[in-house]
Amino acid sequence: MASRESQERLAALLAPATTVLLTVECQRGVVGPDSALPELARAARSSGALDNIARLVAAAHEAGVQVMHAVAESRPDGRGANRNARLFRAAARLPVQQHTGTTAVRIAPPVEVAEEDLVVRRLHGLSPLAGTDVDALLRNLGCRTLVVTGVSANVAIPNAVFDAVNLGYTAVVPSDAIAGVPAEYTPAMIRNTLALVATVTTTDDILGRWKGPRRQTG
Repeated sequence: MASRESQERLAALLAPATTVLLTVECQRGVVGPDSALPELARAARSSGALDNIARLVAAAHEAGVQVMHAVAESRPDGRGANRNARLFRAAARLPVQQHTGTTAVRIAPPVEVAEEDLVVRRLHGLSPLAGTDVDALLRNLGCRTLVVTGVSANVAIPNAVFDAVNLGYTAVVPSDAIAGVPAEYTPAMIRNTLALVATVTTTDDILGRWKGPRRQTG
């Protein structure tokens, strides 16, 4: 059981007025039933990570914590997309493409998108933060703590955490709300890498901190 001191520190980190919950690539074409990456989609669902993300999003809406969804997209003509790594070349050959405006880039159930949520889309790179609007939006929102959830623990999640820390935010990672492949890789990544730079916690611990009246956002 976490100590009282660590619980108080977590509560301070997760103050609704200065916290943003980020979901990373929780889109139908990645974690949905018709995913371009079925092994990753299965991991996200069978591990409970996607359900936990949905729980966190619902609690954030109730507590007045800003929710931001980071979506990876591509143009049908591929303009502006990276081609400088094996990952990008492999993705271009997949039967399901994350094309702008298609079902593949909509947020996947059971995660619900509220009217006040921000959806940030990127056409390039590996990170939800680098080269996108996310940093400017976080600063305008007064964010100090970024809760990072989603997929994958292999690439986008560590990118998001490192970028957040480099930009001066405190990163919080609920270990049961991220997923990667193979399944055993995710706890190893958390233990040996993310725990060095982020506050690692659980969905239930975060939910326990987000109790109280909803704040007004503007």
